[in-house]
Amino acid sequence: MGADFSQPQRQSSIGILVMFFYTLQQYARALWPMIVIWIFKFDEVNKLYFFLGMATVFVSIGVVSYLKYLNFTFFLDAENEEFIITDGVFNKTKTAIQLRKIQQVNINQSFIQKLIGVYELDVDTAGSNKKEGAIKAISHELALELKFRLLENEETEHTIGTEEISLEEIEQKLFEATHPFIKISFLSLLKVGITSNYERSIALLLIFFSTIYENLQNFGDENNVYKEKVGSYIDENLVFQTILISIVFLFGIVLVVNVIRIVFKYYDYKITRQKGSLLLSFGLLNTKSTIIKPEKVQITTVKRNYFQKKMGILELKIKQATSGEKEERKSVIEIPGCSETERDSILKLLFHKIPEKGLMLQPNFRKLVFSVFLSIGLPLLGFIAVGYWFEPIVFEYSYVVPVYVIFIGLIQYFKFKNNRLFINENFIIKQSGAWDVSNDIIEPSKIQAITTSQLFWHKKLNIGSVTLHTAGGDIAFQLGDYSVIKQQVNLWLYQIETSDSNWM
Repeated sequence: MGADFSQPQRQSSIGILVMFFYTLQQYARALWPMIVIWIFKFDEVNKLYFFLGMATVFVSIGVVSYLKYLNFTFFLDAENEEFIITDGVFNKTKTAIQLRKIQQVNINQSFIQKLIGVYELDVDTAGSNKKEGAIKAISHELALELKFRLLENEETEHTIGTEEISLEEIEQKLFEATHPFIKISFLSLLKVGITSNYERSIALLLIFFSTIYENLQNFGDENNVYKEKVGSYIDENLVFQTILISIVFLFGIVLVVNVIRIVFKYYDYKITRQKGSLLLSFGLLNTKSTIIKPEKVQITTVKRNYFQKKMGILELKIKQATSGEKEERKSVIEIPGCSETERDSILKLLFHKIPEKGLMLQPNFRKLVFSVFLSIGLPLLGFIAVGYWFEPIVFEYSYVVPVYVIFIGLIQYFKFKNNRLFINENFIIKQSGAWDVSNDIIEPSKIQAITTSQLFWHKKLNIGSVTLHTAGGDIAFQLGDYSVIKQQVNLWLYQIETSDSNWM
């Protein structure tokens, strides 16, 4: 039969060792200045006092770890529908988490936990900026069962903690957890690694070669011998070839690093169905497992670029309720390397249907003009002003201006071309991006607030902006047909007021 979570439970007995490692880590972070001093002045330190001090530290860590393990318990309170965690060393702390507010339960496994053979279970609630509860050492089977209890996703009411789960049900859940309906292949991860994060790669290349060029200029200015003697023996073609090879080499390094990062982070990515929810598991050294409840999802983003389209892959990002922009970035769940068929399967599970694009709103051309002014006009004015009044030498780099104008102009054009807002009865889809084209999907019932704005000189043109605020972030659309926007806003507000959705 299943575990009786109505009674206080302790962590796995090996949890003492896990507690020791985590407590040691905390001590090391607090005492690292003293440790550094001891290392560099080891010969001057009294060896007897040093080893006695180290022994005292390790003994105190052991005692604290044992007390943490002994005082740490967790159980499900069926009467109050709460998950109770007690912990502490000398003073016990009791944390009560309401089951209806639990947003996400993650099962993670760090490198140390993998060596020991235990898992960590983290509990998050909607709108919080930290983990409400964490069990550091628990078996995989117990973690899965507890996760199912915390995130029960059936419509019928269940009496948590008093209803026994049969052995057959547990075995079925474990079978489902080990038999994914989607598995991201290693080849797909390689494709993602070589077709993403181009902005980071280009930025690194620009920084690297600008630094090299500046150093060469300084070296040449300060060394006449280099100019007069050494410089005459350097073949310009050889210099050009060296620079070209260096660019290719550095770009290759950036791609390799990106591929390694993607593989380590998302290795063995599996997605399984769990009573209408998604169970995701991935990671090479640090294994992460999390459940996504469809009703908790705020924004779902489908993103791909030209190369990914040719390779038949795309990326999915799922945002749930967060308490701020920092937590919003950290809590985004990414599913890399999906095929179109896998994308449709995930969207069907999340929304019970594939979102379709309905009425299309596109921005007024003045948005393009304004974007070009900000990204091209203002920088060029600054360039001319600096060259005319402060440093005329900057005009020697005027050959860069046409390249900059063409490159940035193309980016702004494609951003404007791809900037669309699609509306139908059940979904709102915001399309954006120049190279990486994203489609942000939300349901009107998930909207928390709506902000509309219209500058006074836009009234005659009948254009304005709208921002949809959700618990997972905001979606903004600027300079669209304002009469259509107001009409849709009234409809969305009516849907929000009449919706019985309980995503919190």
